[in-house]
Amino acid sequence: MEAEAVASRKNTEKMRIIFAGTPEFAVPSLVALCDSPHEVIALLSMPDRPRGRSRKPVWPETKKVAMERGVPVFQPQDLKTPEFNEALKKLSPDLIVVVAYGKIFPATVLNAPPLGCVNVHSSLLPSYRGAAPINWAIAKGEKKTGITIMLMDEGMDTGDILAQKEIPIGEEETAEQLSKKLSRDGAELLLETVDRIARNDVSPVNQDGNAATYAPLLSKKDGEVDWNRDAEEIKNLVRAMTPWPCAHTTLGEKNLKILRALAGPGHGRPGEIVSVGGESLDVATGNGILRILSLQIEGGRIMDASEFMRGRRDLREGQFLGVD
Repeated sequence: MEAEAVASRKNTEKMRIIFAGTPEFAVPSLVALCDSPHEVIALLSMPDRPRGRSRKPVWPETKKVAMERGVPVFQPQDLKTPEFNEALKKLSPDLIVVVAYGKIFPATVLNAPPLGCVNVHSSLLPSYRGAAPINWAIAKGEKKTGITIMLMDEGMDTGDILAQKEIPIGEEETAEQLSKKLSRDGAELLLETVDRIARNDVSPVNQDGNAATYAPLLSKKDGEVDWNRDAEEIKNLVRAMTPWPCAHTTLGEKNLKILRALAGPGHGRPGEIVSVGGESLDVATGNGILRILSLQIEGGRIMDASEFMRGRRDLREGQFLGVD
């Protein structure tokens, strides 16, 4: 859908909206639209996924909300089938709103609603295009991020910007904490923007592709600690990889997750344990000391570093983390 087409549509007042979203991050936006004068005519979410030892299928968080509110739910495996496209045509939406859905829309879906598709993206585009903008912004030590409401096209987060809001990142804020804050602020900005679209009061702005940075999907390897890096960088990695995949290293032959840490002055060889007393397990890095406050050893539970150290009589200064 061309930006000019959105800007030139007549005032529709109350719109028929399909909401496409799957995880907890999308819930505040779904609730905000359900509580608005607009009509959420359907939820589009990823299929139920088996979880736990029983492998019993579990509903996405958005599906729970939709079922409670009587919103029809669609969970197609494939968005390109004739059956789904026919269902989409019968729904006849004015607008599709996308918040952390989990699939890339084909052109047939992007072009289905007359007002197009808008997306809530958790960065200040064109910075951090991609699947994990919150995590990578923290990992890179950014002091601010934000929400962008974007008109979707066939590129990866390349569409025209409809609205943005800048949000500071706390010094110790984790990806999990920041995600909750952005989901709430994103819902507010989304509702304001949807109302403006209904009033024909939007002015799409092109993104500067030359200024784009990227935030690829996380893998477990992204959480691996390189002790040659600065303590501040590793502290940011710990914050960024919470709750998954978690910053991790090894202690002997066991995997060790680092869940909370601070950076401070000091020296030693990278990966060397320099202090096993007090409230933190102190490990030397390429520059400074990482003070580990909370951790989880493979096969154990999450605990404070002080408790962990009291239960490990074999733990001593001069040992190295990250060495098999």
